[in-house]
Amino acid sequence: TVLVQNGTLRTGDVIIAGTALGRVRVMLDDHGQHVEEAGPSVPVEITGLAEVPSAGDTFNAVEDERLARELVEQRRHEQKEEAFKSYQKVTLDNLFSQIAEGEMKELPIIVKADVMGSVEAVRQSLEKISNEEVRVRVIHGAVGAVSESDVMLAEASNAIIVGFNVRPDPVAKENAEQSGVEIRLYRIIYDAIEDVTAAMKGMLAPKYKDVDLGRAEIRQVYKITGVGVVAGCYVLDGKITRNANIRVVRDGIIIADDKLSSLKRFKDDVREVASGYECGMTMEKFNDIKEGDILEAYVVEEYRED
Repeated sequence: TVLVQNGTLRTGDVIIAGTALGRVRVMLDDHGQHVEEAGPSVPVEITGLAEVPSAGDTFNAVEDERLARELVEQRRHEQKEEAFKSYQKVTLDNLFSQIAEGEMKELPIIVKADVMGSVEAVRQSLEKISNEEVRVRVIHGAVGAVSESDVMLAEASNAIIVGFNVRPDPVAKENAEQSGVEIRLYRIIYDAIEDVTAAMKGMLAPKYKDVDLGRAEIRQVYKITGVGVVAGCYVLDGKITRNANIRVVRDGIIIADDKLSSLKRFKDDVREVASGYECGMTMEKFNDIKEGDILEAYVVEEYRED
């Protein structure tokens, strides 16, 4: 049943209502009598739509059926996108609730590591913790940084990405944030096994997380007597702070994790250096740095998921 608000609806008109499209074949008034047209404020029952529209949908009569079909396809596409946005991606924090609600029968995981031996060790360890409620399955494992294609695969398969001694490249990290793909990064295999096991039991404890501050590229390396090895850097994004922890990343692989011992602009000690500026850095322990290495500054914060 439709209520004409303005204009005149006639038998044979092409109409669209929501994502429903059709041509008016029969119109009946409120007495069940056939009518050929209906004006403003007149309710009529119609037949001819390919699907039943939702109550409250606005309908329109159009002259061009081809344009009407294009509009309906556009609306269907928008509906799919909205449904995709509202779809809850699996994370370790919501894993137990999805298992309890019967939404998770299988947990797909993508594993990236610095060496192939770690990939295989992680694959075997993770798949052993499957239980009656959910099967853990490693759908892809490879050596190297977490890439854009890894994120695309995770998004398509509703998988979690687990990385060992590797980092996501900037594009992959941005895409993961936009699409809701969870990337979990570890230095110790046991920590990953413990997290997944706890998540499956609904007992994932509060954790400490790395909060990235910024990245700098080593442009030159200096050896100064009495000081040690100094990295001449250019800050690529974010900022580098004096109290930051530093990951040394080479070809997408974390080769060291250390703390800054000094941060300078020219000869002056500074508390932070922003993106687009040069600086000199020394680290407390690690000094086997090379030009082209990426230094990632971060701090560690405690967090608890609600």
